[in-house]
Amino acid sequence: MASAPKLNINLKKQLDGLTGQFRNLDTKDPSSWPQAPRYTVFVLLALTLVIVLWFVWLSDTKDALTAEQEKELKLRDEYKIKLTKAVNLDALRKQREQVQQYVTQLEKQLPSKSEMDALLSDINQAGLGRSLQFDLFRPGQVLVKEYYAELPIALKVVGRYHDIGNFASDIANLSRIVTLNNMTIVPAKDGLLTMDATAKTFRYLDANEIQAQRAASAKGAKK
Repeated sequence: MASAPKLNINLKKQLDGLTGQFRNLDTKDPSSWPQAPRYTVFVLLALTLVIVLWFVWLSDTKDALTAEQEKELKLRDEYKIKLTKAVNLDALRKQREQVQQYVTQLEKQLPSKSEMDALLSDINQAGLGRSLQFDLFRPGQVLVKEYYAELPIALKVVGRYHDIGNFASDIANLSRIVTLNNMTIVPAKDGLLTMDATAKTFRYLDANEIQAQRAASAKGAKK
């Protein structure tokens, strides 16, 4: 039988030939380079481009992942809040009804525009009923708020200590809301006292006044 031909490969010679292709390369004209340097540079450039694109893609993905994780935490918090509200829905409804009833009671204590004169008369009668002498009873300028109007009344009464105290108690027990503010009490003649105060009473706005107030607020917000 004929023996198989033997391969005679001179690795040293091939390595010398390969390394020789990298010597004396003209950097100004890569097109004149032998195949080995050209392919090597091509592979290196391709690897560099792939690596750069890979890191850029990973960076964008990381930012998107971070944003989604933050969104998840926010949604979890919102879910917990809504779950708590859902569990306590009946209790919250009862509280809302109680608040509405309380607000309705307070509104009933606010006189309407047409009832203000009667309320001023009640304040005056409360003082006269306690034998107080009015040296001053002067309603001031009405201050219109968002949902109500405030009327200050400058008061100056003269009387005995207990009568003044009873008068303040009568004011507090009126069916309408009246407050006494900035009170000062000083001695007067014959053992009497003089009380200076500002009584404030409140009334709710009618529909036209509320509409005008909202229009004024909206106009001010646009400016």
